[in-house]
This record gives sequence, structure tokens and C-alpha cells, in this order.
Amino acid sequence: MEYVPLGSTGLKVSRICLGTMTYGSKKWREWVLEEPESRPFIKQALEAGINFFDTADVYSEGESEKTLGQSLKNLNIARKEVVIATKVFGRVGPGRNDVGASRGHIMDAVDASLKRLQTDYIDLYQSHKDDPNTQLAETLEAYAHLIKQGKVRVIGASNYTADRLAQALDFADRDGYPRYQTIQPEYSLYSRLGYEAELAPLALERQVSCIGYFSLANGFLTGKYRREADLTQSARGQRSVGKYLNARGFKILAAMDKVAHEADTTLARVALAWLIAKPTVAAPIASATSLLQLEDLIAAPSLQLSADAMAILDEASAED
Repeated sequence: MEYVPLGSTGLKVSRICLGTMTYGSKKWREWVLEEPESRPFIKQALEAGINFFDTADVYSEGESEKTLGQSLKNLNIARKEVVIATKVFGRVGPGRNDVGASRGHIMDAVDASLKRLQTDYIDLYQSHKDDPNTQLAETLEAYAHLIKQGKVRVIGASNYTADRLAQALDFADRDGYPRYQTIQPEYSLYSRLGYEAELAPLALERQVSCIGYFSLANGFLTGKYRREADLTQSARGQRSVGKYLNARGFKILAAMDKVAHEADTTLARVALAWLIAKPTVAAPIASATSLLQLEDLIAAPSLQLSADAMAILDEASAED
């Protein structure tokens, strides 16, 4: 497994990040795997060289963090062997400072996350979204304090616009605050413009790594869903995949079919390899709730798409 640095730091991660939103508590979603069920996936990912795990305090009301932390403890994994990324912003239970990117909320939330993860520090602590009600200075000062305390190593941003990310980077560089080293947007063969139009050029210029989510477009880019009847295969399909069943979606699948056939591989591996080949992407985030899905995640970094294959995929997935 290849490893690359996050942003301008020396923190190195595998080219695939295992998303753990699908691990936690079935009270949150029926398709979520609880700790005993998810542990084998985390174990196999680690054995294959995946060292990067993404979660958030709001996933399953904190149960995703608990599951990841407990699985790593049960597997007796040395803390230095893994890179744990989590996020702060949302409400997790009642509390005085219960939402946003204020100093008070961040200070409360980080200690709760550390407890759930059963660790002394978080490698990558991310603002889950931008908080228009809190000054960037207050947010970055809070992160600076956590880094000084040793509770956080580096910070990142999720769901930020290019303008706000640029403001945060300028502020940090000018006034000596820690800077966002990663950006976590929605990014896939199906969803490109939201990242590529403005965020990608900024990320390239300012050495910010992309760790995009919905890398497989809720499973659509695996080829599992090709008609309305296929949506009944899973609860997640019924809820989230219908929007991709259109002319553009089918054009993308046709191009992926061609590339996958010529490379003798799966569509999921093609979708992830396409992302990995993009210059600003460190590690796409993808989840696995079956061993076949996990095998695709593990194999994707080894798939080298030709220039012709990349061109075919780029053309088919281009957005107006």
C-alpha cells in the first residue's frame, strides 16, 4: 500500500481512507454494523495496509467513534499504527455548547471524542462544516490550543467553500495559527464540479489534500444500481441512489464498464482509482459492509488507469 502526506505535514496516510459512518449503532440506521460485526472489516483493512480511518462525533450519535475505538482496542493495535480522523460541529446529546465551531463547543466536543475513541490524541480533527456565526479566529485559536495540549495533531475542513477555505488559510498563514491541511468535499465521478471548479485549484496551490466523501456515489458507481427495480436491493439504495438514475449517470456507467472490462477489474476499483489519480487527492473515503466491498477498497490503489482510460472517464463524467 502506498502512503502519502496530508497537506504540508509529515503525517502519512494510505491511499484509501476507510469511512466508518457505516459502523456504530443500528438505532441510527438499519444498515449500520455494530462493533462485533465491524471489527473484522477494520482488522482486514489494517492487515492490507490501510491505516487511515474517518469518522465524526455525530455518526450514530457518537457510536461510530465508540465502535472504531473499541475495535482498535480489541484488535490490540498500537496507536501509532493508525491515523484517526474525526469531526466536530454537530449536536451530540444535550449541552450548553452543543453545536458549531465555537471555542466552547470544540473544547467540549474534543474531550468527548477522545473518550469515545479511547485515545489521547486525534490525528486529524476536522470542522465538519463552516460556522458563519463564529469568527475564524476563534475556531483556529481553539485548534491551536488543542495542538499545544497534544490532543490534536493537524486540522482539516469539511464542506467549506473555496472562499471560506482561502480565508481560513490566509488568516492562519498571516497570524501564525494552525492551517487546514485537508478539505473533505463530496467528490466522485458523478459529482465533480462542486470540488473541481474552485476548491481543487485552491487545494493544489495551497498544498491542501482532498479526502472526499461519497466516492462511490452511495454505491451507484459500483454498478449495482442500473434501474429502478435495483433500488430495492438495499435500504440505502432506496433512500439515496435514485437521483443518479439518469442519462448522465448511465453514460458514466457505460464508460466505466468499458474501462473495467479492458482492465479486467470492477467498477468500484475504477471509480476509486480515477480519484486517486487526481493530483490533489490523498485518499478517497469509502465504506465497506461486505468483504467484496472491502476487497475493492484494498485493491483500488494498485489499479493504474491509462491516459486513455482517464480521458474516457473524464469525458463521460463531464458536467455542464
